[in-house]
Amino acid sequence: MENPLHTPPAPFSCTFSPNLPEFLSQIPATLVISTYQAGKVIFISPKNAEELVQLPRTFLKAMGIAVEGTRRMAIATRDEVIYTVNSPELGQAYPRKPQTYDAFYLPTATYYTGMVDLHDLHFGHQDSLWAINTSFSALCKIDRDYSFLPVWKPPFISELASEDRCHLNGLAMREGVPRYVSALGQGNSPQSWREGITTGGIVMDIQSNEIIAQGLGMPHSPRWHQGHLLVLLSAEERIIALDPQTGKSEPVAKVSGFVRGMALYGDYAFVGKSKLRKNSSTFKHLKIADKASEAGLDVIHLPSGTTVATLRYQASVDEIYDVQILPGVLRPNVLNTYEGHQKQALLTPGATFWGELPPREP
Repeated sequence: MENPLHTPPAPFSCTFSPNLPEFLSQIPATLVISTYQAGKVIFISPKNAEELVQLPRTFLKAMGIAVEGTRRMAIATRDEVIYTVNSPELGQAYPRKPQTYDAFYLPTATYYTGMVDLHDLHFGHQDSLWAINTSFSALCKIDRDYSFLPVWKPPFISELASEDRCHLNGLAMREGVPRYVSALGQGNSPQSWREGITTGGIVMDIQSNEIIAQGLGMPHSPRWHQGHLLVLLSAEERIIALDPQTGKSEPVAKVSGFVRGMALYGDYAFVGKSKLRKNSSTFKHLKIADKASEAGLDVIHLPSGTTVATLRYQASVDEIYDVQILPGVLRPNVLNTYEGHQKQALLTPGATFWGELPPREP
């Protein structure tokens, strides 16, 4: 007997726990994820109490996502940071789908950083925009006069060089200023972090220049939340809470698979999970490589450490970098800078306009 034809899943198809749409509806909120592997930023919104709606948008090698409430959003891409501003008025009048979107992120500036492998991205005080420059092992400020403006580097890094010496990756803001960073090692030679990839991770206090925790299993996504410093340990399948004063850690939750990307809201953490590539020089030696076979999201109740909702991708998405949350938003959209649609939208202090694209030149 012939085998029946196998129908592949549709692009970006996913399964989710039945309570996830209702959970997001009750907040209410939309989740935002970046997947550099697929080159997308994806909005995940509740359509109703039983269904979700997704909106994937192309952003080449999408990495860190910075959000400031719902007012603005910036996205670190392969060689640019794309800055967008929310105009619900433009969303309501969007010619392709009028009366559909309650938030509409329009690109208003692009910063050409070059290919410096930006990771975490956050807004700070006085309209500042901060990024972890992994290639140069530095914390930098996004600045219109420079490709990037180096502000801080770990004291064990002797000079700025495009060598990814310690794989600086994560940034936690505290009271509007950069405060804590995570890295996968303490080396000062090109890609030396790979030598102790599963046990060489550190978290540092930028203000004191001190290492507050070391010997960590691939720390990512440090976040200051409700008086605690929460960190994902990707190689150890868990979330920990670090005391910056003593360096002591407390377990928060066990999360199976390769965790990276975390958004926090109240008592809940929305944690990204990636499907590891078996042929990757970075991931293939991890003990969890066989278990990290799915990409998606887990919703963790922080006080109890229990997983209360899940989402799993069946197609298109394998590796997630960042996760953010847009409270009060149920149907957002964002325009990229590749297709030209953003050129139709005009945003002024007192009015918005949708125009026609100019005809193509012969």
